[in-house]
Amino acid sequence: MESISIFDMLKIGIGPSSSHTLGPWRAAGRWIEELKAQDLFEEVASISVDLYGSLSLTGKGHATDIAVLLGLSGFDPVTFPTEKIEETITRVKTKQLLNFNSEKDIAFNCEKEITFHRKFLEFHPNGMTFNAILKNGKKQATTYYSIGGGFVVKKERKRAKKKGELFSHFPFPISKATELLAYCKAEDKSISEIVYENEKALRSEKEIDEKIKAIWQVMLESMYEGCHTEGTLPGGLNVHRRAFDTHKRLIGNTNYTNIEEWIAAIRSTEVKFRQILKWVSCFALAVNEVNASLGRVVTAPTNGSAGVIPAVLMYYLVIENHEAGFEEIKKFLLVSGEIGSLFKKGATISAAMGGCQAEIGVSAAMAAGALTEIMGGTPEQVSIASEIAMEHHLGLTCDPIAGLVQIPCIERNAMGAIKAINACEMALDSDPSKAKVPLDKVIETMWETAKDMNTKYKETSEGGLAVKVSLSDC
Repeated sequence: MESISIFDMLKIGIGPSSSHTLGPWRAAGRWIEELKAQDLFEEVASISVDLYGSLSLTGKGHATDIAVLLGLSGFDPVTFPTEKIEETITRVKTKQLLNFNSEKDIAFNCEKEITFHRKFLEFHPNGMTFNAILKNGKKQATTYYSIGGGFVVKKERKRAKKKGELFSHFPFPISKATELLAYCKAEDKSISEIVYENEKALRSEKEIDEKIKAIWQVMLESMYEGCHTEGTLPGGLNVHRRAFDTHKRLIGNTNYTNIEEWIAAIRSTEVKFRQILKWVSCFALAVNEVNASLGRVVTAPTNGSAGVIPAVLMYYLVIENHEAGFEEIKKFLLVSGEIGSLFKKGATISAAMGGCQAEIGVSAAMAAGALTEIMGGTPEQVSIASEIAMEHHLGLTCDPIAGLVQIPCIERNAMGAIKAINACEMALDSDPSKAKVPLDKVIETMWETAKDMNTKYKETSEGGLAVKVSLSDC
């Protein structure tokens, strides 16, 4: 059993896609590390990259080629300034020169050295091979797979095995929801408390708190930036950024100068049902408009679904509980991360494997369960909330127009956030002894549905809206 930290599920990165952007970026960095470990880095004379399957079919729209270049340049997606992306890529393309790992220049023609293959590799739809010609003429090639949420593996899953051995020290190893609930009952603890004990087996309490604060800060900043940025999203679809307009109507003439004052201003606004719906949608749209613009967001569990969890948590902070602070944020993220890991272990968080149910569906389940705990729900009600949220996303396809994370992806985050809140409310009113569908069963069902789903609805832009609406229509 591979145990997973919440910080594997909630990663800071750059949009627009965790599987098509963050994953390839990470894979490029990992390849460099392996070349250095084999004493081959200095021997590299030329580089080429082959992208397969979904990485090819929607790679341009998801900026896969850009991510590869930034990764090969040695930049970190957590810290690299997003405003420098355009000038960095332009420099590589115009000079046809790649500063490999920011250490040495190598001739690199992007049009020739990055090849998009429609072929699908057997192990996973998101395959990529990094090739190097060494100074002695020999070739070195390594294939990686971006399996969703920024996770990168080789076919033999050596990394997963290594992590599984490390995480076997978890005091509460978990592979199914039933095991998680059993621990809660036996230890008389909440889900967040059980998860926190596992995390403490990996790092200090101080480090856990610092990492959670960093994650929430990025979530906050992405909401703030999205609400205060107007214009049109890049990519050719001419999608108007709606969060700015919605936010302007909601906030009115209230004055503020920073994020803290902004939160206070929102708390002071009208909170009728209609306004609540608008605020939640605004938060989610804001994050995913930032994501679609190659901005910095948190995979939750993916970039394409990055808006659901921050929108629901922000809803709690500005609508439900004005006195809430870091402890509630911490509990929310601990629970959401653990629920996401259950779906990764039992199904998938990759749209290329399971359609959008694996992204928006999982994020809604994560948010619903987390909200239920901080709203006072029992562990059993947390499980019910997650089940309800996923049950009503089963079969959701991934059919992005022009391969961009814009239509229908951005709106789906708003819908997923609203569904998560509704699922929480239904769970809080539920008697767990009368629940009919266990969370584990809906996870199994999601995986069966993923396997049965036609490939053209799995992030290939070969079916659904992607073929009904084209760039020329926009």
